[in-house]
Amino acid sequence: MVDQPYPTRRRALSKPEKAPSAWARKRALARAEAALILAPVTTAATPVQSSGPRSTTRRPRRAGAKRFLGLLTVIVIPGFLAATSIPAFAIGTPPGFGEANLATAGHVDAADLQTVSVSATAEIGLTREAISAETHSQLMARKAASLRAQARSGAFGVVGPRQAGDDYPFRGQYGLTSLRYVGSQCTDFVAWRINRDKGFTGEPWKYTWANMTPGNGNASGWARAWANNGWKSSKTPVVGAVAWFNGNHVAYVKSVSGGSVFLEEYNWNGSASYHTRTIPSSSVSLFLYPPP
Repeated sequence: MVDQPYPTRRRALSKPEKAPSAWARKRALARAEAALILAPVTTAATPVQSSGPRSTTRRPRRAGAKRFLGLLTVIVIPGFLAATSIPAFAIGTPPGFGEANLATAGHVDAADLQTVSVSATAEIGLTREAISAETHSQLMARKAASLRAQARSGAFGVVGPRQAGDDYPFRGQYGLTSLRYVGSQCTDFVAWRINRDKGFTGEPWKYTWANMTPGNGNASGWARAWANNGWKSSKTPVVGAVAWFNGNHVAYVKSVSGGSVFLEEYNWNGSASYHTRTIPSSSVSLFLYPPP
């Protein structure tokens, strides 16, 4: 038997690689040229080891797109900022027109302003004697005379709508009335009612501060004035009497019912206006009966 040599295993030979076509070579060349043009404006990418023709064409394409976007950023943004800043530089101030002029003249050119010169020795031909005006006392006297004339004619001057039962002729007046009490206060209102009940609705009045409560026009002094005049007072109420309170207030007794009194008054709780209320008779400190 003849020895046969061992069979040898044949190795498959790889096929030879095809050379790239002319179109592929042109496209790769164009991409490489584009990459060289854009290279100065961006950071060069680290070369990548490629294993074949296909991988060498993809990397330059992506890097080229990034470089193109970077170029647009460098050109477009500064251009936009420059274009929007131009109007701001166009608004300026005229030559020689500083901040002090702007603050004082209000953006007005100094050439358009007028100047006035006044001599330090100039005198104004106006004296106090050349001006005539009413003094306060003259004004108050004129008002009092007008009110007296209205009272005589019965045409009482009032301010605003009058409440039912309010016949006080000096409502809204806060100076001294012709009764010589302060207007719109409790004392002047009660003095008016006392005169009205005696038939006096204008000057000359029967009772004023001078002969009713001389020396003290405040309500707190009315009880002593009644005693000094010898007029009657009591804890029992009667119609037409003065309800006197220790708290410096007086009111007019309009009616009496059992243990209660119906009062009319001005300036209750500082209101300086007409007011009515019904209270127990015992809450009144003293009733000053109408003078004779």
